Amino acid sequence: MATLAVCGATCKANDGPLPPPPAPTLDVGVDQRTTPGRAVSLTARVAPPGANPSSYRWIMAWGDASVDSGDVGSAGMITLGHTYAAVRRYALSLTGRASTGVTANDTATAIVQALGTPQVLIGAGDIAECALPHAQRTAAMIDTISGSVFTLGDNAYPTATATDYTNCYAPTWGAFKKRTRPAPGNHEYQEYKHDTTADGYFGYFGVAAGTPPVGAYSYDLGSWHIIVLNSSFEESVAAGRALSRDHQLAWLRNDLTAHPAQCTLAMWHHPRFSSGTAHGNDTLQQPFWHTLYGANADVILVGHEHNYERFAPQTPDGTLDNARGIREFVVGTGGGGYDSLDAAKVGQVGNSEVGAMEHGVLKLTLLDGSYHWEFLQTLPPVHAAFSDSGTASCH
Repeated sequence: MATLAVCGATCKANDGPLPPPPAPTLDVGVDQRTTPGRAVSLTARVAPPGANPSSYRWIMAWGDASVDSGDVGSAGMITLGHTYAAVRRYALSLTGRASTGVTANDTATAIVQALGTPQVLIGAGDIAECALPHAQRTAAMIDTISGSVFTLGDNAYPTATATDYTNCYAPTWGAFKKRTRPAPGNHEYQEYKHDTTADGYFGYFGVAAGTPPVGAYSYDLGSWHIIVLNSSFEESVAAGRALSRDHQLAWLRNDLTAHPAQCTLAMWHHPRFSSGTAHGNDTLQQPFWHTLYGANADVILVGHEHNYERFAPQTPDGTLDNARGIREFVVGTGGGGYDSLDAAKVGQVGNSEVGAMEHGVLKLTLLDGSYHWEFLQTLPPVHAAFSDSGTASCH
């Protein structure tokens, strides 16, 4: 009787059953590269944002007859790990199931290679603008080269909305989405005039872009540790919603401590050093450099300036340092127009070694203890034929 009284006071006659959960939103992320005995680790999304994660379960088939399953985490995400015994390619298949029985599936590939296999990392920044043909040409070059692909921000013009990604990026560099490790640029944060959501970027790349609104993340490629940072904290200041550089620096220090490696590479959008006339040096990036220099990092990749420039190894304040210095490559050459270089500086001032105003991609071959670089220019050249290549050791 007491229970009935409580229900009479609180229950409504028109209360019906709760609406069914929406279909799963599956995103297993990018292809994984590893060696026998070394675990792959991936983070995947199963439950749609805003849905009740308890309404979903997942099943992962690893491609080697191993299958895992479980409940979805509180954020609608799952983190999984697996170790392979043999060298080969394995088909990953993640299935999500809602409590209603509705399922969805996403796939990727685990590429297991022999220990010491050279790893290719290829890409550029400042990429896809629908009105220009250059992104199609750089994409055609990448299409002939296997390996992991990077972007350095300003991936889709003019404002990196979902529409810009669909219309400009997807038809060109979108062909490599499953092997792309992206970074955001200032245009990703201009979709609403200096907002801090970058939802076009995070919506397109999904879990591969890290956790919004910053999206810093890291991964291992062969014996190298790769770090992706977000340098657009300065672009969002005008909106009063600045992304925190200090939080990223704390994350970066923790990541470097947790992943000691002989060879370390970091990438983001804005260059600390540049002979470009459109933007030039950006001292706001110096704290990133200080942290990486203190950890003996080897290479930094950036874009923003729509040109190519390579610097000698240097300290965060620009002093030549062949023993511990970091080599910076500016690779804003993916397809988004051109920015001029100061001819009085390139190859002459501030440890600049070489530069060019041409479209193309940077191909890095990452080895145990060293790396080889090669700038691949699209043809025919727009200004002049240009090539750049070399090899260097890690610290």
